Amino acid sequence: MEHVSSRQNSIVKRFREAGRQGRLPGDAVLLDGPHLVAEAIDSGVTLEVVVFTADVAGDRLAPLAGRCLASGARVVTVPESLLAVMTPVRQASGVVAIARLRAAMVTDVLEPAPPLIAVLDRVQDPGNVGAIVRVAEGCGATAVITGPGTADPFGWKALRGSMGSAFRLPIARVDSLSTANQALRAAGIRVFAAVPRGGTPIRQAHLAGPAAIVLGGEGSGLAGEMIGQADELLTVDMRPPVESLNVSVAAALVLYEASRQRADVAV
Repeated sequence: MEHVSSRQNSIVKRFREAGRQGRLPGDAVLLDGPHLVAEAIDSGVTLEVVVFTADVAGDRLAPLAGRCLASGARVVTVPESLLAVMTPVRQASGVVAIARLRAAMVTDVLEPAPPLIAVLDRVQDPGNVGAIVRVAEGCGATAVITGPGTADPFGWKALRGSMGSAFRLPIARVDSLSTANQALRAAGIRVFAAVPRGGTPIRQAHLAGPAAIVLGGEGSGLAGEMIGQADELLTVDMRPPVESLNVSVAAALVLYEASRQRADVAV
């Protein structure tokens, strides 16, 4: 393993820049924490460089460092004080990494049958984006599509929120959700828009077939254009006076219901 102790080192500068910008150019992504690094290895994600605190050889992260070396990653150790400026989180976790993770194409995410796709419209909180990716994988969704105004699903905060699901679940980023909707319909996928009220209750909607669930951002909800383009509106019925839910909670409820219906059909 290499050892670096200077803030002027190119590796240190690269991590610091990634923390300031939220992510790196191209397919490079920033990972923070032993869980995420281990998930990346388990998922076959290419690790470019992994940085540990200098005392890694004698602590709990030693097995993970060995796995990183075995995967072909460049492994570097730094003083704890230096790692603290290389990670974007307030409390250093002991390991940060740069990995390679490529977004999927929309045409790729239409192929699995029957598709169940979460489509995100202006979901601005990266924590919510990551949580939706996590619940999408857990509920058997086949992909996630993100549109303009949605937080980067490959930014470090969203990746932490997804807890490794972003390594396995195809995620496509598009410049126009309207164009994505056209592609979904052309592939025979029914487009559902989740709205706070006035839609079909999720237990009454037919979600066992090819489906795309469009979810709107915090506060503003779905754009009128997205609602107008939907084949059907969906609502999670709530008891008064509660009228709306956090977008990741709503996604969990809708996707779980879709998963339940699909399981019933498969029996």
